[in-house]
Amino acid sequence: QVQLVESGGGLVQAGGSLRLSCAVSGRDFARHSMGWFRQAPGKERDFVTSISSSGGTTDYADSVKGRFTISRDNGKNTVYLQMNSLKAEDTAVYYCGASRQWARGPRSTTGYVYWGQGTQVTVSS
Repeated sequence: QVQLVESGGGLVQAGGSLRLSCAVSGRDFARHSMGWFRQAPGKERDFVTSISSSGGTTDYADSVKGRFTISRDNGKNTVYLQMNSLKAEDTAVYYCGASRQWARGPRSTTGYVYWGQGTQVTVSS
């Protein structure tokens, strides 16, 4: 059984930074590509970024490119999301997901088999 636990969310002013973490329990973390998604009230869960199992390939939504950075530490079974220059429109619940694909994290939620419970990020303008 794989469990994902996100942390690091909170309230921040526009222009500020936050670092989210997603700790993964269970075996074979290094075989999973990982992704971060976000969901604002009344909206669908949208792709933010993903990272391959080795960490060598990353992908970003246009809306966060240049501001967010995804990374992973396979020794600590953890994936991170560094968020800089935050905007009010970044406000959402952020979820991490684990995919059985290893070469590239999918952009669709259907590509992920495990999810965390989410962490709230609120950016005040």
